[in-house]
Amino acid sequence: MARIFITGSANGLGQLAARQLVRQQHQVVLHARSPARAADAQAAVPEAESVVMGDLSTLAGMRQVAEQANALGHFDAVIHNAGVYQVPQLVRTADGWPAPLAINTLAPYVLTCLMERPTRLVYLSSGMHRQGDASLQDLLWQQRPWNTMQAYCDSKLHDLLLSNAVARHWPEVLVNAVDPGWVPTKMGGVGAPDSLVEGARTQAWLAAGTDPAAHLTGQYLHHQRPSAAHPQAADVAVQEQLLAECARLTGVAFPLGT
Repeated sequence: MARIFITGSANGLGQLAARQLVRQQHQVVLHARSPARAADAQAAVPEAESVVMGDLSTLAGMRQVAEQANALGHFDAVIHNAGVYQVPQLVRTADGWPAPLAINTLAPYVLTCLMERPTRLVYLSSGMHRQGDASLQDLLWQQRPWNTMQAYCDSKLHDLLLSNAVARHWPEVLVNAVDPGWVPTKMGGVGAPDSLVEGARTQAWLAAGTDPAAHLTGQYLHHQRPSAAHPQAADVAVQEQLLAECARLTGVAFPLGT
């Protein structure tokens, strides 16, 4: 039995992964951004051990989530699932960051740095990462006119770059990124053509760690199979640039040692 923490699990793919894992008798801790959402999460997955609360759009909230998770003890796996999709206008968080950068990019970075290191890490990316800007210029959207779709694509490329960087720096941890497909969640919309069950299966499979075939690292997977990635996702210099930018923006250094 594995003990697994899933961010953004009050609904959508995070909740579906949690349900799959508890049905397999794994121990799951959920995450929600507010008390109301936490109550919804616990009601939806009553078998879950508990719910961690914290708003991942702010650095204070990220630290709060990391502190609560660490207080609960060691996790075998963490699924970095929380994310936002279309943000029509440039909305800056309390820290001055665009919301997709804060939640999709900086939150998984900060939690990776501050949480006790698990055995397995899973980052939710997207097939749309292939349209992301690998130059990593103007992450704060101070020079560019706001483009909600580009901001999302960029953040999902960041997730894959982060996953690849962590896999390289922490060889003792199984670290992978997942494209769940375009699925009919609140984020994906009712017209999304892919399967909800399949959309949650790969991250749950990786996090559980019970199948020897899931003992992979440094991979980008779609429906449990390797998938074509942005050509610069494997570029070590770009990965290191992202780590440096995340550290600069958050003031949280990436722990390089074992």
